[in-house]
Amino acid sequence: MILEFCAENFTKVPAAIAQGAQRIELCDNLAQGGTTPSYAVIEQTIKYAHAHQATVATMIRPRGGDFIYNEVEFEMMKQDLIRAKKLNTDAVIFGCLNKEHRIHRAQVEELVTLSGDMATVFHMAFDEIPRASAKEEMEWLIAQGVTRILTHGGRTGTVFENEEWLREMIAYANGRIEILIGGGVTSENYEELATRIPTNQFHGTKIVKIEE
Repeated sequence: MILEFCAENFTKVPAAIAQGAQRIELCDNLAQGGTTPSYAVIEQTIKYAHAHQATVATMIRPRGGDFIYNEVEFEMMKQDLIRAKKLNTDAVIFGCLNKEHRIHRAQVEELVTLSGDMATVFHMAFDEIPRASAKEEMEWLIAQGVTRILTHGGRTGTVFENEEWLREMIAYANGRIEILIGGGVTSENYEELATRIPTNQFHGTKIVKIEE
């Protein structure tokens, strides 16, 4: 079982790894759903995680709000991704949509290409995609070689409320792309969820128990 701790900065990273987190999702500004952290934070988190047998996935997102990015914002994303890659992050996390709430193919394809050998994660922007289009969009991500999708199963509801849909999507993926479940997942409920949703990885800010 892979436990991915969502970290807003470096502060809780050592404790999270000590408590069993094998992977860190590193971002800033969680109040806005997570944006790109500073390069110093990325660098120090990667150094610490790698020294303690953990990996780091770095958020590439220039602002909060929607996932429709103009040319200037997209250029920021590309530059941030390139710098994160130079700092030896293990994975990059991004998600670009068009006005129809479908994947912005040109932007995502370019980010995947820039990622090279790094793992790539399409984040919860996937939950903005209408369910009628979700399988088609998943097929496209698989064709691009995207490593995994982070999802809680829909624009609304908890993972518990969306578990039937999550099971359907995991079955459809059939091992061709990883499905990372987040959104209300904690150290106290992920084991129960694992008996109901057939995935081997869970994500959250409370995925491991840390003393405040």
